[in-house]
Amino acid sequence: MTNHVHVVDHPLVQHKLSVLRKKETGPSLFRDLLNDISALLAYEITRDLPMTTRTIETPLTTMDAPFLENPEMCLVSILRAGNGLLDGMLQLLPDARVGHIGLYRDPKTFRSVEYYFKIPPNMENYDTIVVDPMLATGHSAASAIDRIKSTKPKSMRFMCLLASPEGIEYLHEEHPDVPIYTASIDEGLNEKKYIVPGIGDAGDRMFGTQ
Repeated sequence: MTNHVHVVDHPLVQHKLSVLRKKETGPSLFRDLLNDISALLAYEITRDLPMTTRTIETPLTTMDAPFLENPEMCLVSILRAGNGLLDGMLQLLPDARVGHIGLYRDPKTFRSVEYYFKIPPNMENYDTIVVDPMLATGHSAASAIDRIKSTKPKSMRFMCLLASPEGIEYLHEEHPDVPIYTASIDEGLNEKKYIVPGIGDAGDRMFGTQ
């Protein structure tokens, strides 16, 4: 782990990730595991959020209690697979706003092409987490962050299930100010730019569209 890349190696995360990787894991269990892992990753990615105190009354006394300084965060999903990470995060961040950016990878150039963009207004008020299960070449993540940065969010972090060394390097070159949180750094990319050993196509496995 570095200041730029945070690998969440908690035993529960790693166990659930191993079950999710198995090729016989079907769409229903795959979605459930994504939900569980994303909730566990959310604990780590929010570990250093700014805090404040407010005076409250318990049944016994008055105290200065810790609260999130800004509980209204923004989660931005890179469609379509990013949606698999939203539910688990929203369990812990129920007040979060949610945005979506649609990107697909050109099969010839492997570059990302935008087809949809909808995020909340007033992004300067929100600490923002961009989510996508896979950081493969890094082009989709970098393009999404480029687009979101144009709205001037208060801060930004990127969360993924798996990352490749190539994707980490590319995203760091393009956006050195955006930290990466992931459950695993895998070996690398194959000739089709899929992460190896990986999990296959996350969207296809989520929705049974292989």
